[in-house]
Amino acid sequence: MTQLLSTWDGLEGRQRLVVVLAIAAAVLAMVGVYRLASKPDMALLYGGLDAASAGEVVTALEAGAVPYEVRGNAVYVPSALRDQTRLTLAGDGLPAVGTSGYELLDTLSGFGTTSQMFDATYWRAKEGELARTILASRDIRAARVHIANASNTPFARNIQPSASVTVTMARGALSPAQAEAIQYMVAAAVTGLEASEVAVLDSEGGVILAGADQTGAAAALDATQSRAETMRAQVERVLEARVGPGKAVVEVNLDTDMDSQTITERIVDPTSRVTVSSDTEERSETASGGEGGGVTVASNLPDGDVEAGAGASNRTTSQTREIENFEVSETRRERTIQPGQIRKISVAVIVDGITQTAADGSRTWQPRSDEELTALRGLVEAAVGFDPARGDVVTLETLEFPSVGGEGTLVADGGGGLSGDMMRLIQTAILGLVALLLGLFVIRPILTQPPALPAPEPGADGVEILDRDAPLEANFDPDGTQQIAASDGNKIKNLRAVITERADESTEVLRRWIDAPDEETA
Repeated sequence: MTQLLSTWDGLEGRQRLVVVLAIAAAVLAMVGVYRLASKPDMALLYGGLDAASAGEVVTALEAGAVPYEVRGNAVYVPSALRDQTRLTLAGDGLPAVGTSGYELLDTLSGFGTTSQMFDATYWRAKEGELARTILASRDIRAARVHIANASNTPFARNIQPSASVTVTMARGALSPAQAEAIQYMVAAAVTGLEASEVAVLDSEGGVILAGADQTGAAAALDATQSRAETMRAQVERVLEARVGPGKAVVEVNLDTDMDSQTITERIVDPTSRVTVSSDTEERSETASGGEGGGVTVASNLPDGDVEAGAGASNRTTSQTREIENFEVSETRRERTIQPGQIRKISVAVIVDGITQTAADGSRTWQPRSDEELTALRGLVEAAVGFDPARGDVVTLETLEFPSVGGEGTLVADGGGGLSGDMMRLIQTAILGLVALLLGLFVIRPILTQPPALPAPEPGADGVEILDRDAPLEANFDPDGTQQIAASDGNKIKNLRAVITERADESTEVLRRWIDAPDEETA
């Protein structure tokens, strides 16, 4: 303790400040090491929760005395308690996902429940179940479903239900493909609901799908974009085989007709006729007889000749009738044109020139020749199906690409598969090493500094020390060697003897003499 006090008394003000700061830094480092070692490893419990669901989860964690951290819309708990906490919260129905579903029907009792009440509860349960299904996608944060279905009336016919779905995305925007999937899912879950009667809305992007016409237009737009991307990839693949990877930039624009058309044609040929029906009728009649004679006495007798004097006659009649119905030749055609028909293709291509490196390392750029550009243009036209009658345009230019610096290296996980406990031990070891180095190379040299000794008094032990302010006469030998002469030669001898016998004290005295603030004396 005495050595420490003497060492502290021998330090200057700046040195004392350094010692205090070093000790404070060491203490803070040790506190940080302790807190880092004692702090539990936090793991994600739930993320992407809305304010109401997050509040319910936090309340349950506080009731269960589970430590937690809230970072934005995510809740973290110690990794050792994460799985157990999830199971416990799931048993309590937390976090609440969407609205209530078919469990609403369990609250209905047989007494006092009218048909209108049951229908309203049933449709609420249906909406909640659909919202839960939609929330199964990790990209969707919230969803609401509304189904409009008129109550059953005995004289109502052709009642068409409709529905609307509003979603809030966790990241990005709702794509038309996702909206179409939601549309068909809702339509399939409700009896009598057509997909064209389901509207899908994004809370930020607005209406995504609304009606059959817009559904077809959205599908045609997706197909057009996909086709343009396919063409661009094909052209890039063809060009890079010649100019090299990254030496060509291609953009394809498709001008499509987004209108849906239904064309009906009826062609009548008046010069041609077709027999539709034919009706033939034939009739024949035959009759025979004779003329009666006059009334005589003989005709009244029983054996008299009644027909005496009468003439015989025969008659035959034949009739034929034919009816034919004709119609002119007629052709009927009906054609439906779906949206997405290509009206024009525009292609823009930029290819890099040729870079040559000289022997001295200098690089020169030259544009590609016209013959090569013509060949490349032909390849591009063949890849996209160029049609000059349609008005297609292909623009190909050779330009110098700016040099781009290195893109760097891929950052890989350096954890090497270490667990969280091992990483925490490594961090603790690093902080301990920093504190150890701070103590060895900063505090220890200052504390082990020899104490300051008082200056020897003149004449002590028969030795008289030269005063630093006493002038010394410098003489030079003829060969240029400098010699120091004092008024008394015994003083020099005594000084040498003192230096030999008390080397440490002499060194301290000389150091203090050199570090004197007087610049002229120094």
